[in-house]
Amino acid sequence: MAVTPPVCDFGWKAPAFTLPGTDGRDWSLDTIRGPKGTLVMFICNHCPYVQSVLDRILRDGAALIEAGIGVAAISANDVAAYPEDSFDNMVRLARDRAFPFPYLFDETQEVAKAYGAACTPDFFGFNAADELQYRGRLDASGRTAGPVDAKRELYEAMLQVAATGHGPAEQVASMGCSIKWKDA
Repeated sequence: MAVTPPVCDFGWKAPAFTLPGTDGRDWSLDTIRGPKGTLVMFICNHCPYVQSVLDRILRDGAALIEAGIGVAAISANDVAAYPEDSFDNMVRLARDRAFPFPYLFDETQEVAKAYGAACTPDFFGFNAADELQYRGRLDASGRTAGPVDAKRELYEAMLQVAATGHGPAEQVASMGCSIKWKDA
């Protein structure tokens, strides 16, 4: 079922976290933060919305790191219900696709809840003061990748955040599979 997250709550502060990465390290917001901003994205292995644009996510993540923006991806899905999203499978995907940023596992789902993550992919772009400035989509892609020359909305927005501290006033929400929450 496709889910659309809420629009950007400008100025909302990034919640702190520490999570294990597929590289064997623990990562925190402090260790991920870049000098010009931070991008925290919620993705997972099995979601067709993520799979359709994973090459673009990796491309743009690497380019944003070069621009001084810290980047991390977090998977928070219930792995009992979705074993494709297990930590071992995350490790395999990050290795096989050479993720240029940490891929973190939110087993308790506490970080996803703190961020209000709604879907995969869900992008949270913060300025250098950890204030939310972008909660939009990667580009015009959906369950299938959009045109090769699609406007790089996330990338351009985060470059604007890096340069000015502020995101674009107009943002189109991301769309994707719902976060697979554990039964309470």
